[in-house]
Amino acid sequence: MEKDNANPTILNTSQLPTRKGRRGRKVQRDAGSRITDVMRKPRYLSDPFYDISWSDDTESDDEFAAEPIDEQEVYDLISTISDPEHPLSLGQLAVVNLPDIDITPSPSAAADPNTLTRVLVRITPTITHCSLATVIGLGVRVRLEQALPPNYRVDVMIKEGSHSQDDQVNKQLADKERVAAALENGTLKGVLDKMLETCV
Repeated sequence: MEKDNANPTILNTSQLPTRKGRRGRKVQRDAGSRITDVMRKPRYLSDPFYDISWSDDTESDDEFAAEPIDEQEVYDLISTISDPEHPLSLGQLAVVNLPDIDITPSPSAAADPNTLTRVLVRITPTITHCSLATVIGLGVRVRLEQALPPNYRVDVMIKEGSHSQDDQVNKQLADKERVAAALENGTLKGVLDKMLETCV
């Protein structure tokens, strides 16, 4: 199979966006405070009337609370999809980028879980005449529809000006009947399954 872009720009995995600081993580204490916690004589040995509390004040229930799905989580779902031409992921080839993912309404913990939420992903093909742009967009759509809750509506588009036929490709990706027919094609389904093998 001849490749459209035999020499794409490749990002190192350290250059890919990740979630820097997670909410709900415990603050790391210095080594000295850990040693005194371990070496300290338990109070129940020195005070016979010491009432042991079973609750731990250092942990909160917020640590296990459900967090809303945000752009970073959507990026994490689709960045590991394999490119159909290259043995690299869409994230490494910068086909999918964090700034090109929009969720409306904006995610919040207080949002009603039954509210319809739109996820818009704009993909950037590696070259302007990429013949597999529709297949890549279809792979992104399938991955998100499989992974996101049913109240999420997925739209995948080619980023404006990044493909010579972006209007035609966007029309194909937005046509639900055409997408359903494509998913019934055995050969195309095999390509999509191969692309999604790397997703965890």
